[in-house]
Amino acid sequence: MKIARLETFTTPDVGFVRVTTDSGETGWGQVSTYNADITAEVFHRQIAPHALGTDAMDFADTLDRIGEREHKYPGSYLRRAMAGLDTALWDLRGKVEGKPVVTLLGGTPGPLRAYASSMKRDITPADEADRFRRLRDAHGFTAFKWRVGAECGRDRDEWPGRTPEVIATVSRALGDGIDKLVDANSCYSPARAIEVGKMLQDHGIGHFEEPCPYWEYDQTAEVRAALDLDVTGGEQDCEYSSWRLMFDRRSVDIAQPDVMYMGGITRSLQVCRMAAAEGLPVTPHSANLSLVTMATMHLLKAIPNAGKYLELSIEGPDYYPWQEGLFLGDPYRVTDGHVTVPDAPGWGVEVNPAWLDRAAYRLAEAG
Repeated sequence: MKIARLETFTTPDVGFVRVTTDSGETGWGQVSTYNADITAEVFHRQIAPHALGTDAMDFADTLDRIGEREHKYPGSYLRRAMAGLDTALWDLRGKVEGKPVVTLLGGTPGPLRAYASSMKRDITPADEADRFRRLRDAHGFTAFKWRVGAECGRDRDEWPGRTPEVIATVSRALGDGIDKLVDANSCYSPARAIEVGKMLQDHGIGHFEEPCPYWEYDQTAEVRAALDLDVTGGEQDCEYSSWRLMFDRRSVDIAQPDVMYMGGITRSLQVCRMAAAEGLPVTPHSANLSLVTMATMHLLKAIPNAGKYLELSIEGPDYYPWQEGLFLGDPYRVTDGHVTVPDAPGWGVEVNPAWLDRAAYRLAEAG
């Protein structure tokens, strides 16, 4: 069964990939979000030529060969484009075998605990606390993450005094019995990160994500060594060499690869194995409601070193207008703080035909 056609459907924000075999089977995947139109160009120029005509069911070596053939282009865009091929082929294999991807990976479908993940920094501490309480009461969330500092902020706050206020206000509003997480998005120097980290500990917050510039592994390791909470990171890292450096430096307590940034499920599984060898759990980054979250759900229900929960974005059309109408139905419905990994073949979701009709279309064919 060979790959005969590769189609992309893209907007600047998100892009889907459909793979078709020489015998007519199909599967759906996604390139990574953000500048997806640029990623689609990379896909057609640097992924599709190496994939067409190759085995559609046994494709790990094809992914390796793409990296070798494009060895002069390591990094984010190649991996973001590769994710479209990888996730489409996992979906195809699941549909051919009549199994959900989670089963192909050795796990089982069913409920998965989620944490409610805020993406906003332009929200007041009081408003953040209010919406968290509403979500807790309406959907049963038992874990929440919010933002501190400014993104890549060089020790600056989003506005003066916001970080200490949002830490105290949200922590107090959620009370006991709730897991509390924060994300600094590479804001701090080690000294300031340690100061903030001690403040987090004093307020019962147990997860401090990306406290220092993510590429400064020694800085993050310094913060980890000074604190008792979990220091976490890895969402931006897309090459195995970066993960090896992170683990060798003992930078994190929890590894957080992003399936789409990493290049798909196959490469993410390798990071999970690397983390397991270090005795570390994996709580992937999945910060929007495109296919990245569904793929992460399947992954988390299969790996032996899965973290405690799934990252589930709580942002709607005011923040992510482009994610509206991507799928039919309600694949990310939350009940008692849990989402459900579907038992349908492949990813178990259907891309909305109306969305596809509005997207930019491009085709690559074998021969």
